[in-house]
Amino acid sequence: MSNAKPLVKCSVSNCHYWGEQNLCRAEEIIIEIDKHTGSGFKEEYAEEMTNHNHHDHASTSSATCCLTFKPGV
Repeated sequence: MSNAKPLVKCSVSNCHYWGEQNLCRAEEIIIEIDKHTGSGFKEEYAEEMTNHNHHDHASTSSATCCLTFKPGV
């Protein structure tokens, strides 16, 4: 398995991790299904999602959202 970081594009320019040419600079990307968006996770990274065996199923890309977002300063 390769340890290379995948290229992640994002157009949300007010995110702390947003970089030139719409490149995401975050070390970790957390993506969740939309039905959890109102769940009130404690932090932008939603670390509680990565610490257990949490699995969901999305039928389309439009049913997902990025939880890595952190407002820029």
